[in-house]
Amino acid sequence: MSIFEKLESEVRSYSRGWPVVFDRAQGSRLYGEDGRPYLDFFAGAGALNYGHNNPVLKKALIDYIERDGVTHALDMFTVAKRDLLETLDEKILKPRELDYKVIFPGPGGANAVEAALKLARKVTGRESVINFTNAFHGMTIGALSVTGNSMKRHGAGIPLVHATPMPYDQYFDGAYPDFLYFERLLQDSGSGLNEPAAVIVETVQGEGGINAAGLEWLRGLSDLCKRHDILLIVDDVQMGCGRTGPFFSFEDAGIKPDIVCLSKSLSGYGIPMALTLIRPDLDVWEPGEHNGTFRGISPAFVTAAEAMRTYWSDDELEKSVRAKGERIGAALQGLVDAYPDAQLTAKGRGLARGLEFQNGELAGKVCAAAFERGLLMETSGPDGEVVKLLPPLTLTDAEVGEGLEIIDASVKAVLGK
Repeated sequence: MSIFEKLESEVRSYSRGWPVVFDRAQGSRLYGEDGRPYLDFFAGAGALNYGHNNPVLKKALIDYIERDGVTHALDMFTVAKRDLLETLDEKILKPRELDYKVIFPGPGGANAVEAALKLARKVTGRESVINFTNAFHGMTIGALSVTGNSMKRHGAGIPLVHATPMPYDQYFDGAYPDFLYFERLLQDSGSGLNEPAAVIVETVQGEGGINAAGLEWLRGLSDLCKRHDILLIVDDVQMGCGRTGPFFSFEDAGIKPDIVCLSKSLSGYGIPMALTLIRPDLDVWEPGEHNGTFRGISPAFVTAAEAMRTYWSDDELEKSVRAKGERIGAALQGLVDAYPDAQLTAKGRGLARGLEFQNGELAGKVCAAAFERGLLMETSGPDGEVVKLLPPLTLTDAEVGEGLEIIDASVKAVLGK
């Protein structure tokens, strides 16, 4: 590994917790160059919902490349883009009665967020955006301004302005009514809160600690935005594409955001791709006003369309995610009950699950113990105190059981019971 230590920046992170050189991957497993398998409950930070090298998506990709399909196309019209848009409309938008136009903002989730923030400000003529405690929306300046984590914010090196944080659901453990502070500031002309252009929210905060907002809270937020003429942006970068069960994580709440940010598992294959979905009446861009060199990566369009046809033509994957998520959630609650003195908390929704410890040191030790046993997990939360589980949605029941056994053994090794 000396070449990595010699040439790669100290900013690298995941490789520090998993000091192995990976060589290949298939389904729910990564393999080191020595051939040792690792069960992957990380899934590319949620970018591999359909597993590594999914064979159906791989075939579509190889066929496209072998026929010399266009790879790089900026925002030109291509067969691949047409197929993607038609499939998105047929398999995702129409069945959910969602009417959106599609922005191709660039290859990553931060690109989708930046486009959403810029457009909200352009449409409304307002500068301020409301974000939430423990939010994470990306590492570019605009996305960082609506991110909560202090370490990541400090990396900007400049003041992050024009954003105001509000308490996320259960931030005060139910001690106050939902949106009490937010509503009061909006109604009070002396509060000093600038009239917001938009609110940006994750329905489940992944990096923030697997904090799942209640469905009533999400409905209340949507209603608040409508009453105050504020655009609602849902950042579904990590929790979209089926991570919580339905394709969009906000579906269970029955809300229809004004703007939706998608990326990570959107291509289905780990190829960079992002979309920003917007209400048609918000499409006030001038040509080229928001662009990016890599907003037209056609191989990602090919695998994204194939993923939608394969997994979203019926509700089988959604039902499977819900069932496996409940199984994992029950197992994590079992650990909470087994170690009452440790004051653990089981968290999450669907196949975004977490086990919160009293501090980041304990959570980190559990992840390290799991790695030694052949399971990849990471930590999240403001102090890394939550063990975060993001397995591929396509993992088998046997792999769920295997992973839970390793987690059980790892917690036992750390807590000493």
